[in-house]
Amino acid sequence: VGPLMTALARSIEWRLGDCNAQELANTAWAFAKAGQFDAQLFAALARVAEKHVADFNSQELANTAWAFATAGLPDAPLFQA
Repeated sequence: VGPLMTALARSIEWRLGDCNAQELANTAWAFAKAGQFDAQLFAALARVAEKHVADFNSQELANTAWAFATAGLPDAPLFQA
């Protein structure tokens, strides 16, 4: 992960609690699509997404699952939620 993406990931982590389901899914998707597999960000995304999983629609769930799979960062608690 490059320094710019690392800085962006840390900045995003501070704001994840303000994100809705679409924003969480889009963030995960964007980092995975860019090949930026920041484990700390994905872990934070997972913890926040767990709390909002009931708010995710099917597309958001699919995008989130794809992002975690693409990043090679499975998160059992998230996918059991």
